[in-house]
Amino acid sequence: MDTLNDVWKEVLAICKGKVSDVMYNLWIAPLELVRFENDTFIFVISTEFKKTIVMDKFSGVIKEAFEEVMGFPVEIDILVNGKSPESAPQEAPASAQEQSADPHGVYTFENFIEGGSNSFAYNVSLGVANDPGNKNNPLLIYGRSGLGKTHLLLAIEHALRVKYPNMIVIYTTCEDLINELLQGMRNKNTVPFREKYRNADALLVDDIQFIQKGESFQEEFFHTFDTLYRAKKQIVMTSDEPPRNMTILTERLRSRFEMGVLADIQPPDIETRKAIIYKKCDEIGFTLDEEIVNYIAQNIKNNIRQLEGTVHKIFAMTQTFRNKPTLADVENIIKDITSDSQPVSVKVEKIIDYVANAFGVTAADIKSDKRQSDIKLARQVAMYVIKEVTALTLQEIGNIFDKNHSTVIYSIDQIKKTMDKNPQARMVAASAVNEFNKG
Repeated sequence: MDTLNDVWKEVLAICKGKVSDVMYNLWIAPLELVRFENDTFIFVISTEFKKTIVMDKFSGVIKEAFEEVMGFPVEIDILVNGKSPESAPQEAPASAQEQSADPHGVYTFENFIEGGSNSFAYNVSLGVANDPGNKNNPLLIYGRSGLGKTHLLLAIEHALRVKYPNMIVIYTTCEDLINELLQGMRNKNTVPFREKYRNADALLVDDIQFIQKGESFQEEFFHTFDTLYRAKKQIVMTSDEPPRNMTILTERLRSRFEMGVLADIQPPDIETRKAIIYKKCDEIGFTLDEEIVNYIAQNIKNNIRQLEGTVHKIFAMTQTFRNKPTLADVENIIKDITSDSQPVSVKVEKIIDYVANAFGVTAADIKSDKRQSDIKLARQVAMYVIKEVTALTLQEIGNIFDKNHSTVIYSIDQIKKTMDKNPQARMVAASAVNEFNKG
């Protein structure tokens, strides 16, 4: 081995076998080796927070690997942005105004935590960003709410805008897409809609499952999809479920969704959850004790937004009270943010009981086939609340009520319209969502 880089490559290979892939990619791989002096290997890293984590958690592993390669014990030191610790300025978190100036800019591939549960979706998304309109086209990313689908969609948008500044990239939600088309239909002029979306170089649509709301919407989107696909333009969509579960989808549109790459995202494993917490701490310039990080990761398992929300709430509490959070503090915060520590089935039963009491019916009535107006209304409200505060798919919600996927879609759509006219339904739904909110 002739160079420091050769040594470092050998050390990296050893380290990779001793820690998880998530921790390796997040903390060890980003280290930049700059020199060796006085039996000390000196590195550069981007933030003081990252230096602290590496020195506290991984310095032993790194030093052991160096000794295995070099044949003698060494020390390591880390500089922040190439400066000595004494002269390195503390990084101040961006102001709220700076963070909100570009709401899509915070979602990039660089700050997405890759793990076993999302590796395929991450890599095909990266492939789209590097080579749009080719082998990963169309791409449909699906999975439960709160697992990072929107993050990947916006990361693709961000990367395409940076790499191809002249490309016409359109990001939209399915709901906005439908509303825009509906407005055109009301005005009896859908030409602007077609010109906008069919001339895109990349069309990115979030929550495409809502396209099932009406056949006319599906018909219009089908032609938009075909126009873009034939022109080799990139199409990326996200959904709570795969096309096979979208029972109201027309067969020809389902076949279009399935003709490309389908990438699912599963709940993250504990190592990935810990990495997400550490990453969020780094972004806001905040440090949490390992005991706290472990507790959060062990108790919030199925929703990345909940993990990030917990860190934000702990940070806000620390800023307010000027003291470090205790484990008891964190327990209370988690209780406020999520009830996922109890089984989902228990949470669902509590929601149904809550709604039943509010409408003066029984839980058995709500889960029955009874069609009386008050029971039907309570059933629709219960479906709506369960969808809002759990990560269950539409089909899983349907199974609770012995209904099919399409009935759940129809019920949720109907109750949204009803709530505009029915104060009781609106009040019960709002209070139930607030009571059981997932955070």
